[in-house]
Amino acid sequence: MYKIIIKVTTGLLIAMGVSGNTFAEESTPAWVKNSVITANNPIKTVRNTDNKKSSVVDYQCLVEPHSLVEISTREEGIIDQLHAKRGDIVIKDQPLVKLESGLEEVSFRLAKSRARMYADIEAKKATLAYHKRQLKRINNLWEKKVISFSEKDKADTDVLLAKTSLNDARENMTLRQIEKDRAEHLFKKRTIFSPISGVVVQSFLDQGESVDDSKPIMSIAEVDPLNIEVILPVEQFRSVKVGSFAEVTPLISGSTTKKVKVVIVDRVIDAASNTFGVRLLLPNPDKNLPGGIRCKVKFLTN
Repeated sequence: MYKIIIKVTTGLLIAMGVSGNTFAEESTPAWVKNSVITANNPIKTVRNTDNKKSSVVDYQCLVEPHSLVEISTREEGIIDQLHAKRGDIVIKDQPLVKLESGLEEVSFRLAKSRARMYADIEAKKATLAYHKRQLKRINNLWEKKVISFSEKDKADTDVLLAKTSLNDARENMTLRQIEKDRAEHLFKKRTIFSPISGVVVQSFLDQGESVDDSKPIMSIAEVDPLNIEVILPVEQFRSVKVGSFAEVTPLISGSTTKKVKVVIVDRVIDAASNTFGVRLLLPNPDKNLPGGIRCKVKFLTN
């Protein structure tokens, strides 16, 4: 019997209504607490007479969310609308929170209107066309030597100034487009979208409360796929490889055994417990299986 100290997702277990100890992630997020669990504790020994497949032992494992994201923003303000609450299923890019944005909306509408002002450009085009026609007539008269050089020079200069004025109007239009894009970006930042598809685990703030960059608004767990975390004794290190398969049975009513693939095998052995960690991925497209429950896993060999 081995015992190790690892981290447990207590906040997630409480949100899912599941109690018990959990296995560690490869990283240590801020939302975990210490807990003691028993590792290398096989549930039962199973012998399979099938020559194609053989299983050695069922091990305890834990079903965990694939990721847990705390939603926050660098924008400051008051929550105007809250589009998701605890327990809701959300999809990627779905609006979650809308901050008060009256000023940003007005600024965006103003910039968008300014970006549509083409009258100045059209006027400068008409002016340039007029001066070009004038220059053509002046050139005809100049060839006939019936006008002075100063008149021809003035006509050439008028065309040059009209071209410069038109270019200036076009540059101003470009700047107005950039200002419109900037105002739109600032306005859209007042709405916070979900970075992943999953389930809302916890809401930290409610409608009417103030938001700043020092506190999260809510946390979302990605539950498709689910991580299957298991701790194995060092004797199994050579037998379990990335890409190999195992049968996982979640310990919850209505669950069935599923064949899943190993995606991570820790390359560092824990010297204190003489164990190592393994992760498998369990598809959960219907999101019927919650995270934070225990399971048993049986590694298969050909």
